[in-house]
Formats: sequence, structure tokens, C-alpha cells
Amino acid sequence: MHYFIDPAVCPQNHVCPLIAICPVNAIHQNKDGLPVIDDEKCIRCGKCAKRCPMHAVVNR
Repeated sequence: MHYFIDPAVCPQNHVCPLIAICPVNAIHQNKDGLPVIDDEKCIRCGKCAKRCPMHAVVNR
């Protein structure tokens, strides 16, 4: 299972609150404002998916 942020759902116009929630600092925002989950760092705890206010985090 891999988590990623759906750019069609994420508004990308604010500092993503998930950056502070991630326990392993696996989330950062790219230059366009889209939050990105680093699959190498992600421990798949699911905190980002549970706490995203826009429900933009999906897994596959």
C-alpha cells in the first residue's frame, strides 16, 4: 500500500497541515504547493489519510 495526495482534490493554496502530522517527515510541498509523500520515508501509519481535511490522501 502506498499513500499519495490526489492533486485534483488537494487545493494546494495553503501550507499543508499533514507536514506537521507525519511522524517521520515524509511529507513536503513541491514548488507548486502540492504536498508530496516520500515513499522511501513513509511508514504507512495512515495518519495523513485519517487527518487530511480535504480527504485528498489516497492509497493503492
